[in-house]
Amino acid sequence: MPNIEKGPGYTWTQGLGDVSVSIPLPEGVRGRDLLVEFKPASILVKNKKNNAVLLEGELHKKIKATEATWQIDEGALEIFFDKINNQEWWSCVVKGHPEIDTTKIEPENSKLSDLDGETRGMVEKMMYDQRQKQMGLPTSEEQQKQALLKDFMAKHPEMDFSNAKLS
Repeated sequence: MPNIEKGPGYTWTQGLGDVSVSIPLPEGVRGRDLLVEFKPASILVKNKKNNAVLLEGELHKKIKATEATWQIDEGALEIFFDKINNQEWWSCVVKGHPEIDTTKIEPENSKLSDLDGETRGMVEKMMYDQRQKQMGLPTSEEQQKQALLKDFMAKHPEMDFSNAKLS
């Protein structure tokens, strides 16, 4: 379950790459009664019936505004948007609103398949090297050095490596 945070008149949650905001609506408010505007660096949510601003301001960081969506569910406006930088936690949704301590966020466990190719490769290499060390076997880097040395020895049979101490 993600951490649910509170802002003035709304609650919000986040993953590393996205933010969800929930704003309770007065009874009878429908989608056509709302003005919801997303811009890369700001948001505006207004009740057109009474001109009440429900949420407005400069976002903590930039979002993918063209991909942002919203819906009304069980009397609340649910807003969903993706962060431009999907590798950082936000301390608030709108600048000037109450901030949270991002060091206390407990992220959900992620799967290797969720990672981009480069990051996944790095994590898999680290896991492999950790297993090799636990079994007392050479890490991938040590294996690479051994292969280079073996190749060098094969190309230079005239050299005597019998008394060489390699570490």
